[in-house]
Amino acid sequence: MTAFEEMGVMPEIGQAVEDMDWSLPTDVQAEAIPMILGGGDVLMAAETGSGKTGAFCLPILQIVYETMRDMKEGKGTQVTTKASSSKKWKMNVYDRGDAMAIDPEGRLCQSRDQQGWHGTRSNKGVSAGGKYYYEATVTDEGLCRVGWSTAKARLDLGTDKEGFGFGGTGKKSFGKQFDTYGEAYGINDTIGCYLDLDSFTIKWSKNGTDFGKAYDIPANLRNSTYFASVCLKNAEIKFNFGDSPLKYPPQREYKALGKAATEFVTSSQYGGGGPAASKGPAPNAPYAIIIEPSRELAEQTLNQVRKFKKHLKDILIQELLLIGGIPAKDQIDRLMNGVEIVCGTPGRMDDLMSTGKLLLNNVRFFVLDEADGLLSQGNGDLINRIHAQIPKVTNDGKRLQMVVCSATLHNFDVKKMAERLMYFPTWIDLKGQDSVPETVHHCVCMIDPNKDMSWMSMQRHVTTDGVHEKDRIDARNLTPETLSEAVKLLKGEYLLRVIKEYNMDKALLFCRTKLDCDNVEAYFTSLGGGPRGRNRELSCVCLHGDRRPQERKGNLEKFKNGEVRFLVCTDVAARGIDVMGLPYVVNVTLPDEKQNYVHRIGRVGRAERMGLAVSFVSSVKEKVWYHSNCSNRGKGCYNTNLTDRGGCCIWYNEPQLLADVEDHLGVTIDQIEPDLKIPINEFDGKVSYGQKRSNAGSGYKGHVDFLAPTVAELAALEKKAQTSRITLLHRKPFATR
Repeated sequence: MTAFEEMGVMPEIGQAVEDMDWSLPTDVQAEAIPMILGGGDVLMAAETGSGKTGAFCLPILQIVYETMRDMKEGKGTQVTTKASSSKKWKMNVYDRGDAMAIDPEGRLCQSRDQQGWHGTRSNKGVSAGGKYYYEATVTDEGLCRVGWSTAKARLDLGTDKEGFGFGGTGKKSFGKQFDTYGEAYGINDTIGCYLDLDSFTIKWSKNGTDFGKAYDIPANLRNSTYFASVCLKNAEIKFNFGDSPLKYPPQREYKALGKAATEFVTSSQYGGGGPAASKGPAPNAPYAIIIEPSRELAEQTLNQVRKFKKHLKDILIQELLLIGGIPAKDQIDRLMNGVEIVCGTPGRMDDLMSTGKLLLNNVRFFVLDEADGLLSQGNGDLINRIHAQIPKVTNDGKRLQMVVCSATLHNFDVKKMAERLMYFPTWIDLKGQDSVPETVHHCVCMIDPNKDMSWMSMQRHVTTDGVHEKDRIDARNLTPETLSEAVKLLKGEYLLRVIKEYNMDKALLFCRTKLDCDNVEAYFTSLGGGPRGRNRELSCVCLHGDRRPQERKGNLEKFKNGEVRFLVCTDVAARGIDVMGLPYVVNVTLPDEKQNYVHRIGRVGRAERMGLAVSFVSSVKEKVWYHSNCSNRGKGCYNTNLTDRGGCCIWYNEPQLLADVEDHLGVTIDQIEPDLKIPINEFDGKVSYGQKRSNAGSGYKGHVDFLAPTVAELAALEKKAQTSRITLLHRKPFATR
């Protein structure tokens, strides 16, 4: 039995994990996998490279597999005698529409289908006299119709001559005849439903206001059994049959439905496997939705799912990647052929959900990977809309599970989202506040254009971002604009210098904007490097959102395969790159958000391999692009005014950003001189970046060395004790006198 199987993971998945040389679960996997398998919501944070993807993919894949297997074997639609003969009144999970979800208590009903009506009835009905009442409170926006129906009625209440409904638009309905009645109702309103089987009338009330008789029950229906009924369109409603105090108790002659005399109560004929129960989910209604902030990360996550399902037999689980750059028609065709797990980026998912091509009424797992990144990209509203459309209880009676992964759980936006959307989540915070792994050596180099005047005489230099094209740049007049332009020029030269100093053969070069990335690539190309240049020492490719998807994928593969030495990228790419043994990261500019500093430098130092991260920090403020209010998000924008003057630029204060990062991490980051030589310290001469750390020459003793003398002493004592025991056992007893 593998270590993963001991946590409840199926042997088939455990075998796939073993094939991947995962001998033991990581800390976050050991914590998260049992929690998710147990049905809980989970918030997890751990250092980059800690195995978060496996922590949620493994249990989700297993539960999806087990759900499909149970459906195939008919277990999902079986009903126990206990269920069909429940003493409590509740809405019947075995007599409902495809998209109608009912909570385990049978009181909360929800349908998130925006296109169609889905209904359900109570598990019991009344007949043969008496006056009955129940309440239904609207708990979310949407369209509702509540009332009474016979067992023969359609589930879309009021559309045939077996059911009587009262809708939120202020219309009563019977036999597809909709007439004005009472008044409209909506969220937080409580509708009282009255059934008089003595005088054979039906009426409704709203928040205690009685609207009077709505219907006389036709003679042919007076011997029928009546069930509490509802149908919904993208709405939620909660029932009270009298087991708890009613909000608006009816007149004394009416009895709460749950208090009806036993002789007048009939159990539903759908004790198990009603009309809806026999139908499986729609092919384009997956069990799991996983949202990633970047295409690369979505691809990596889906590849993990494919590896984990390698040994699963009999049940075929289909996964689908939903990202931009792939023809939507191909993705829709795949959806319509049936998928169980969908992983993608927000934009494409939003497109397919808004057109009804991707249905959410069967979702059991909603996963937000790198949630802080998703929120910083402005996807908060989309996440809220998706969550609102997913039933909180699935058709098979299971509760929706949410898994949220974040670089840190201490991000304010992530905390607020979790409080709003998740159900008593378990926090798995193995990281605490952001920290830098011991395998990462990170330092900063201050760039001071007042001290380093080499920018004045540069013959060849990097192309800058153009924010100073309208400014008067004069080396004889050191204005803030001149010094800002000087910093941009110096950063290009310092980048070449650090590459040469450490003979970097593989590194990520982080720039703040996509334009900066393009300019670095162009500069390297002008020096004989770039994507196809002969100068291998400066070979590079770009990875950012404006590059075509196929180009991005190809560039990432070139970098991973060693065809080029450098990958120039933006912060978004930091969340989707996992290169084994990556030795170097260079931050040409500090990131806008302090949390992203950890994301960037966390690309090195993985799998116990040492890594070096060098950050260039301007000693003066630098004017940069900031297209937060730009209608074109920067494309074709030449407005270099500051944002407070209607423009798209700000002054970037890197010394303050550095102070924020240090305060966030609780450390003072080592500073190196412009020669970029690392001072003699613990790292110097004892590490080879990209390789596992060596203890040679440090005088370090591992725990085995420390324990060896004690173990030897214990072994000697054990041997002596065993020898003494054997001697005593074989000693002859004293002769008796």
